[in-house]
Amino acid sequence: MQHRGIHHVTAIAGSTRRNLGFYTGVLGLRLVKKTVNFDDPGSYHFYYGDETGKPGSILTFFPWERAAPGSPGVGETQETAFRIPEASIGYWTHRLVEKGAAHDNLVKRFGEKALAFKDSDGTRLALVAAAGADNEPGWSAVEIPVEHAIRGLHGVSLLLKDAAPTGAVLSDVLGFVAGDREGAVERYRAPGATLGAIVDLRSVGDFPRGRQGAGSVHHVAFRAADDADQAGMVRKLAENHGLRTTEQKDRKYFRSVYFREPGHVLFEIATEPPGFAVDEPVESLGTALELPSFLESRRDKIEAALPRLD
Repeated sequence: MQHRGIHHVTAIAGSTRRNLGFYTGVLGLRLVKKTVNFDDPGSYHFYYGDETGKPGSILTFFPWERAAPGSPGVGETQETAFRIPEASIGYWTHRLVEKGAAHDNLVKRFGEKALAFKDSDGTRLALVAAAGADNEPGWSAVEIPVEHAIRGLHGVSLLLKDAAPTGAVLSDVLGFVAGDREGAVERYRAPGATLGAIVDLRSVGDFPRGRQGAGSVHHVAFRAADDADQAGMVRKLAENHGLRTTEQKDRKYFRSVYFREPGHVLFEIATEPPGFAVDEPVESLGTALELPSFLESRRDKIEAALPRLD
């Protein structure tokens, strides 16, 4: 079960430079990979995470300069939460105020202090003071002290008409176990995992559907140990839930299949290997524009069309 949990979350941004500045500068995450959207190489694909970009630490973005703002609603990821040490909540409250980041009042969720906030595109985020996070490795190369650094993903919350069918997929296929409930929210946890171990399902009934755009989550990816593990999960989806996935897609740093879960959120199952050090050493992750082999012949044109980062 150590291979279960969230692998990464991918969202949509507007301004490329503004996105890069917020996640590396304000939040202190590492840009572990600078590449392009393999299906749309005219735009960047940024991967933010810890030192090595291990599964469960990764938030990625498609920054589309002309993206219209999204609108929240049913069938979408409502919020992406990060883990921080329990003693760091005051530090981060002060930092968000100092950086002018819109945030809510501190609240308790499932016994944990949580500070909800938004980035400049309106992406809904939270910092959760998680027990034991102070013993997890942190990474920081900006002014954030390493003892206060974000540890990785805590989890996501999904907004659904009816949580039960989604919960069945989480528990039967993706390795999560149903836990406590607070009001309309039921918490699912991946046993044995720390990073990316939480999925909260919020049932809201006949609420309007969301519209994706800047500030929206595009998809949530879940961990598979390897190709065989992924293939077993694909079989379970088909045999037990009548859900078909795409064919496996080689994303260079992992191999993926995609499907719409019963609540219409786009899910991905991503393998853990080969990881982000497959094309550049750990010490220089995210410094060069890395492309898949099938796009190398177009490098000059791709680089010329991408937005400037300086």
